[in-house]
Amino acid sequence: MIICHKKEELRQELDGLGLKNQTLGFVPTMGALHEGHLSLIGIGLKENAKMVVSIFVNPTQFDNTSDLKKYPRTLEHDLEMLQALSKDVIVYAPTVKDIYGDTIISERFDFDGLEHQMEGKFRHGHFDGVGTIVKRLFEIVRPDFAYFGEKDYQQLRIIEKLVEKHQLPVKVVGCDIFRAKDGLAMSSRNQRLTKEHRSAAPFIYETLKTAKKRFGTESAHEVVEWVETQFEKQALLRLEYFTIADEETLQPLETKIKTKSYRAFIAVFAGDIRLIDNIKLN
Repeated sequence: MIICHKKEELRQELDGLGLKNQTLGFVPTMGALHEGHLSLIGIGLKENAKMVVSIFVNPTQFDNTSDLKKYPRTLEHDLEMLQALSKDVIVYAPTVKDIYGDTIISERFDFDGLEHQMEGKFRHGHFDGVGTIVKRLFEIVRPDFAYFGEKDYQQLRIIEKLVEKHQLPVKVVGCDIFRAKDGLAMSSRNQRLTKEHRSAAPFIYETLKTAKKRFGTESAHEVVEWVETQFEKQALLRLEYFTIADEETLQPLETKIKTKSYRAFIAVFAGDIRLIDNIKLN
């Protein structure tokens, strides 16, 4: 397995592959890899001759410096997991300086309003940071296909918009949410949960599944009220938001339209660990 810490090294390796009639896949990560990441990489390996996996904790997408400091960094273990997965993976694990130089600052983006919904309301500047790092990584790696999990569905839509508005030559592929056996969406943050919070966390997905059933016969307002009531009864979980929105625009649902697709989005605190999830409703 090839490991590159500088973009020049990576470009030299990729240019030397000679992938003239073959495709290059890419999965950007912030490390602390888990089975969800491996599932994305596995899909990419089936569809491309080679895969690049980046491991980089991006400072500009954290609005909370404490969260940035606490974010798990497990590079050695991550590399062992990738080594066991496939020899066709090239790892790009840059330093902050290699990505940002001496100025660690986000570009400003207009994602046609997608950035102002849900996560954008609670994490100031987050999607400018996401747009900045993904755009730079796309420019460095130059992949044909890039794979993202639907757990971060809003992020997926924003990256699709980024590619569209900046005319980047990459196809963004959304992949199903990878869940633990008890339903909890896989996340690098899960490893920071206490035993008690980990036991309580599957309630998030159970609530989403019931909300989906109720959505068939109830209004969005009624479903939102029901979810909020359920979390008021939870001692270990605190609801930050629950929203039903249009899958395309991410605008909150006011009146159901049969021809449109909707998705429910949720953010929950388990102690000081913030967990997000979502589910397709129709």
